[in-house]
Amino acid sequence: QVQLVESGGGLVQPGGSLRLSCAASSSIFSFYAVGWYRQAPGEQRELVAGITHSSPNYADSVKGRFTISRDNTKNTIYLQMNSLKPEDTAVYYCNACPYSAYRCYWGQGTQVTVSS
Repeated sequence: QVQLVESGGGLVQPGGSLRLSCAASSSIFSFYAVGWYRQAPGEQRELVAGITHSSPNYADSVKGRFTISRDNTKNTIYLQMNSLKPEDTAVYYCNACPYSAYRCYWGQGTQVTVSS
């Protein structure tokens, strides 16, 4: 079983930055896909950024502002968020898909609020 724990969320002013972390209970070498999703109130969960086969991809709304990365030594996935906007406000979830399983796993989520 895989456990994912997000951290780094909080309240930030527009134009500010946050760095989200997702600590995995197993080596991230074991995952063929990792990513960050977000869900705002009353809206569907959407993919923000992901990595498959070492190639990152981003939602159009965050391109140029967000960067996904991973630290293999620390078994951690990061989302660096810059130039934050109020519309970025959401609960952000880490997601990872192991080679050894059919299912993917979710973290518990971390709240990001962008407001003055």
